[in-house]
Amino acid sequence: MKEIKAFIHKNRVADVIQAFADQGYLDPTNSHRCRNLNVSLTRSLLTALDAHEQHYSVELGQPFFNESKLELLCDNDQVDELVALLERTAGTGQAEAGWVLVTNVERATRIGGH
Repeated sequence: MKEIKAFIHKNRVADVIQAFADQGYLDPTNSHRCRNLNVSLTRSLLTALDAHEQHYSVELGQPFFNESKLELLCDNDQVDELVALLERTAGTGQAEAGWVLVTNVERATRIGGH
């Protein structure tokens, strides 16, 4: 099992989720679906797409912009297809529009079910 984390522009996350749904990765009846898809808002210290997205954090003492972090669990044989799907749908046209990280999951235990 693998965990995929993607840091993407907040305006691209809906398209990414729709692409996952279109490919059946969110279908609860599909045994080969992704599990635990989570999306959270994060503060990135990278340069924003335009000045209207740039904010300043007194807490951080740095300029930042809001981006989305998408996290999911998947089977090992799904990684290449999911990463390619993210690369196709999360792009903004900039040379650096985010990052996709893939890590091994040493252990995963379902809570409360068989």
